Amino acid sequence: MQKFQKRQKMLTNPVFISICVMCALCLLRCNVMLAILIGTICAVLSSKIPLGDAINLFINGNPENAGSLGMGGNLETALSYLLLGVIASAISKTNLTAILVRAVANLISDKKYVFIFSIAFFACFSQNLIPVHIAFIPILIPPLVKIMNSLKIDRRAVACALTFGLQTPYMALPLGFGLIFMGLIEKNMNANGIAVSLSDISSVMWLSAVPMLAGLILAVIYYRKPREYAETKQSLDAHFSELKMGMHEWGALAGIAVCFAVQIWIKSLPFAALSGILVMLASKGIEWKKLDNVFDEGVHMMGYIAFLMLIAAGYGTILKETGGVDELVHVASTLSGGKLGGALLMIGIGLLVTMGIGSSFGTIPIIATIYCPLAAQLGFSTAATIFIIGVAAGIGDAGSPASDSTLGPTVGLNIDGEHSHIWDTCVPTFIFFNIPLIIFGIIFSMML
Repeated sequence: MQKFQKRQKMLTNPVFISICVMCALCLLRCNVMLAILIGTICAVLSSKIPLGDAINLFINGNPENAGSLGMGGNLETALSYLLLGVIASAISKTNLTAILVRAVANLISDKKYVFIFSIAFFACFSQNLIPVHIAFIPILIPPLVKIMNSLKIDRRAVACALTFGLQTPYMALPLGFGLIFMGLIEKNMNANGIAVSLSDISSVMWLSAVPMLAGLILAVIYYRKPREYAETKQSLDAHFSELKMGMHEWGALAGIAVCFAVQIWIKSLPFAALSGILVMLASKGIEWKKLDNVFDEGVHMMGYIAFLMLIAAGYGTILKETGGVDELVHVASTLSGGKLGGALLMIGIGLLVTMGIGSSFGTIPIIATIYCPLAAQLGFSTAATIFIIGVAAGIGDAGSPASDSTLGPTVGLNIDGEHSHIWDTCVPTFIFFNIPLIIFGIIFSMML
């Protein structure tokens, strides 16, 4: 009877209701931004937050909670996307991408699988070696759509390859975004009574690459059948043989190099993007008379995803402020029934939270407070606790309609309107990455 009441309490939890509504609307092809806003309203109505307070929290956050910033929580990220969109727009007005496409086309010929795995390999660099996250996608992917069409590649496989490259490196390697991710785990575990170092975390989290790689291989196998797409003028125009590097191309390349270098040096992506734009202007990569047009196209290219990230941050704040996250974790912990059940519930709840927030990084502070004492109570080792928290935070980044790890691939692959965000990016990445993460996450946590 008591367990039934606890299950009933979970089903009436505002976070549970909100995320289920959001995911259901997305699967029914509702606009992602509208689905998140409706999910936010559901969370407010099923909690005790007054509507006026909820609007203020959504926009401004909670000043008493440093981790609750409202829409401003993703302000720097949104600004980064907008400025990087300007760089992408500037590059698209040169022959730089066409020259790159020609080189890639000559390299891969008819090697379909080499193409897909190469996309995954180069996407990994965006998290560590040159940490610009999804900014490379609108620059590199749209010109490659013609090659995908000629090879009859199912773009769902390419979406999985891109998401693999966007998520695996930060979960598995302590470099670039991975250093931030593992630093958050270290900070929050130490704050909740478990002393760990960065080396402790990196010595365990590399295992997360195993299920991700398995998922990528399975996705490529499953989507191996040829798929044809309608040709449009966005995916055509392929007379590259006469193209050469000129002043505009070298200027654009200089801007890219400066953007990458400044980002690594200053560790500020908006400042790095602005520096790249200024270098492009100075070196004729962007013509002064076309500056307004470049900015307009750049904002159009990345404006939707930038604003969606702001909305997702406000949504995450509302979920935290309902008090439903802690309640959900507490109720689930009493239903765990030992280490196996505990691992499944902790990873499962991490999936639910990250799916809603759309940010693995934002999930860590939410779950660590409860997971550290719970894992100790259930008898998990420190290494197992690290792995559970890391996987519970990372799982859901793939498949979440609000995550930049799914939004980014869609921006690049839907250049001709032939690629659905939900059914061609979110659903495939959810199946082929989240399910292996659950299975391997439980197995490894029991072994560590």
